[in-house]
Formats: sequence, C-alpha cells, structure tokens
Amino acid sequence: MAFALRKRGPSEFERAADGSMTLMEHVRELRNRLFRASLAIVGGLIGGFWLAQPAFDLLKEPYCRLPGATDALGNCQQFLLLSPADGFILKLKLALWIGLIIGAPVWLYQLWAFIAPGLHRHERKWAYVFVSIAAPLFAGGAVLAYLVVDKGLAFLLEAGVTGTSTQLEVTRYISFVTNMILLFGVAFEFPLILLMLNFTGVASAKRLLSWWRAVIFICFAFAAVATPDPGPFGMTLLALSLSLLYFVAVGVAFLNDKRRGRGKEVYAGVADDEVSPLQLDDEPVVATPAVEFSGPVGAPAPVAAPAPIDRRYDDMT
Repeated sequence: MAFALRKRGPSEFERAADGSMTLMEHVRELRNRLFRASLAIVGGLIGGFWLAQPAFDLLKEPYCRLPGATDALGNCQQFLLLSPADGFILKLKLALWIGLIIGAPVWLYQLWAFIAPGLHRHERKWAYVFVSIAAPLFAGGAVLAYLVVDKGLAFLLEAGVTGTSTQLEVTRYISFVTNMILLFGVAFEFPLILLMLNFTGVASAKRLLSWWRAVIFICFAFAAVATPDPGPFGMTLLALSLSLLYFVAVGVAFLNDKRRGRGKEVYAGVADDEVSPLQLDDEPVVATPAVEFSGPVGAPAPVAAPAPIDRRYDDMT
C-alpha cells in the first residue's frame, strides 16, 4: 500500500524570519498570538481566583503586625469596606495579578515569537540572557518592597494627625502595597539598562563608572521619594541595594569590554576633536636571493640572457 507523504511547509516563525510574510499575514499572526496570550491569562485568572485568599492573607500581614491591630484573642481586625462589592472586586484584582504571573511563560513566549524574527542571532541570544536576569531582579525588588512596607507602615500611621487608629480601608491598603511592589520591582531593573548600553556599544565600562557620583545621588533621591517610611531604614536599604546593583552591572561591563578587546584601539586615547597619529613602520627594501635552477635531472640549465651593452643611440654601424 502506498502512502502519500505531505511535505510540511514552513512555520509562521520561519516565514517571518526570512521576510516572506505579507502585511496581512503579519496582522493575522499578531491576532493569533494575542488570542493565545489572552487564553493563557484567562486560564491563570481562573487559577488565581482560588489563590486570591492566600495572597490577601500574605499582603495583610504588615497590617496585622501593627500595634493594636489584633484583639485579645490575637485575631487581626477587619478592614473597612465602603461598598458591598469592594471585597469581590478586590478578589478579582488579586486574581488578575496572579493570573498574569501564572500565564507569564505563555504570553511572554507569544510576544517573543512575534518580535524574534526581526532580530539577529546574537540579539536573540542576549535577549534570552536579559529576560532570565530580569525576572529574579523583579522578584528581589518585590521582596524588598514587602519588607519596607512592613517596617514603614507603623510610622505612617503614628505620624498622622488622626492618631494611631489601625483600621484601614481594604482597597486602598492593597493598592498601596501592590504599587510599592511594582515600583520596587521596576526600580531593580535599572542595572539591565546599563548593561544594554554597554553591550550595544553606546557606553563603555569606564564611562559607566565615571557616573558613580550622579548614580548614587539619584539612587538616594529616588529612595527618599519612593519609600513610605521617612526614617533611615527603608530609604537606606533601597538606595544601598540600587547602588550595589549599579556596581555589579559596571563589573559585568568591564568583563564584557575585556572580552571584546575594547580600549585597545589605536584611537582609544584620542579625543573626538583630535587627529589620530599615523603609526608607520617603514621596512627597508633589500635584494631578494637568487633563484637556483631546480629542473629535472639531465635537463640543461637555462642560459642567462646577455647583459645589455652600454652605448649611444648614434653609435650604430
């Protein structure tokens, strides 16, 4: 029995990489990838709906550790609800955040599969590296934000004009905590910007290191504005963390410059408005050695041409 084998055609990724897709095919591909990413987020939203309560219990821990936030039995006081639907809407918001995290591998892959065909091979390699570094950095910023909120929330309540009342409105409290986590997580991506400048050749490691005074000042200024606690704990912790990440990024930039041989060019020490010197190594011209005859055995040696006779043009007879 004969079977007809059907040859598999090129995939969307391969056709996009070699530029054989039309504009409408690109639009259809974008629609399909957005649809798949949406399905992943919806699936994560369904799973996040069941994980919303444990996430809420974790986020309210700083509130429950406030002085006077627990009753005689050790139970945490309830939050204020200004609307009957606030609790359900808050649960949906938490489920959406969890759904974005759960579905991140799928929707990030769909985004990457749409962008990657327009990149070179080495650009794709570095994109994988940067994405693998970005996730732990964001997680580190989120953990630090949780610690800062835990230490700074008591100060904010005690320093207010309303006294030390610890009963808060639930939606505003959760928005405050999640905004802090998002802000700190994005701030921890700052070293990736420096590495991108170095790996693309925009700024060398020495130039990045020359900015250390301005960078440290900006880190402390940002920490003073971003942290809710005006005390030294939260601000200093965030500023030192960002400064440490800056010096780590500069160290990686030095290793990258050494690997690529930057700084050893002829024009490395020449200013932009200065003419580079020409390094000419003149070699003396010497006569080449005579070539000996190496023909077959028994063959007559070539007869040298007679030397030219030096005489005048009118000395012909």
